[in-house]
Amino acid sequence: MATAQVRYKAADRKEQILTIATGLFARQGFRGTTTKQIAEHAGVTEALIFRHFPSKEELYWAVIDRKTKVTGPAERMRERIQQGGTDLEILAGIAQEILERRAQDQTLSRLLLYSALESHRLSNRFFRTYVVESYEVLAEYVRSRMDAGVFRQLDPLLAARGFLGMVIYHSWVQDLFGGKRYQAFSVKEVSRTLAEVWLNGMLSPAGTSSGGGKSNGTRNNPRRQQGNSNGAH
Repeated sequence: MATAQVRYKAADRKEQILTIATGLFARQGFRGTTTKQIAEHAGVTEALIFRHFPSKEELYWAVIDRKTKVTGPAERMRERIQQGGTDLEILAGIAQEILERRAQDQTLSRLLLYSALESHRLSNRFFRTYVVESYEVLAEYVRSRMDAGVFRQLDPLLAARGFLGMVIYHSWVQDLFGGKRYQAFSVKEVSRTLAEVWLNGMLSPAGTSSGGGKSNGTRNNPRRQQGNSNGAH
């Protein structure tokens, strides 16, 4: 029993270090944060930090790894695709989930931007470990719609990157660069708009996005129809 209690305390202390490090790294970056600062804020010695993490770089990676596993971007995307629906519903749903999650917590975005600017090894490691999987999940969906004759024939991975790029950049503009102070948008509206823009460029001229027999709502734009209807009255 005594051994189990010591192990629990060690695990709890490790989590405390990770929590403190997450906040400091997100505010100050990798280079701007020292292990001495982390130790002082956590109320531990630097030696204890290095007992849990071999280096500052491994501590930073542990922070990113934990944060990413909590959000599980690839798993969430795969689940949304498996739920089915029209292409518009699926893509808007993926975008909305990403935007809502990032609006609530921009910590991961800040950590990744710092890592890209300060430590290319960590940035590349994150890309290989997590980002590639997310791209592949969406690319697989795009590939299946191409095979069905719904989407135009092009590089599915590049198409997936284009869609996710629109979504993530909007999140950065609004929540990191301060765009929401000047203009607020409904996350639901943004998600649907970005999905429509992307689909209008992806749909095959002869294809119809059935999504399992359902119209996606982009070939006959509902907003355009609504505008024409309003103008007729």
